[in-house]
Amino acid sequence: MRVLTITLLLAGSIGLSACANTEDVAVAPAPPVGPGAIIGTVAADRNGDGIVDGYYTRDGVYVAYQAPPCPLPPPPPPPAPSGERGI
Repeated sequence: MRVLTITLLLAGSIGLSACANTEDVAVAPAPPVGPGAIIGTVAADRNGDGIVDGYYTRDGVYVAYQAPPCPLPPPPPPPAPSGERGI
C-alpha cells in the first residue's frame, strides 16, 4: 500500500512537471492613468480601510486628500408625549 502511494505521487509529479512553463513572458505596459490621478505618485491607505487616504510624492512626502466636511446629522426627534393624554 505504501509503495503504491509513493508510486502514484511520483507519477503525478512527473506528469505535472511536463506542463511547467519556464519561459519568461514580457510584462504588458501599464494602463493609462485615470482621471484625477497624479503621475509619479503612489496611493496610500494609511488606516487600512481599503480607501485611498492620500498619496506619497517622489520625495516620500505624504499628502492627505482634503475632503469637504461631512453634513450635520439630522436633529433628534421630538420627545414622545407623556402623561394622561399622551398615549
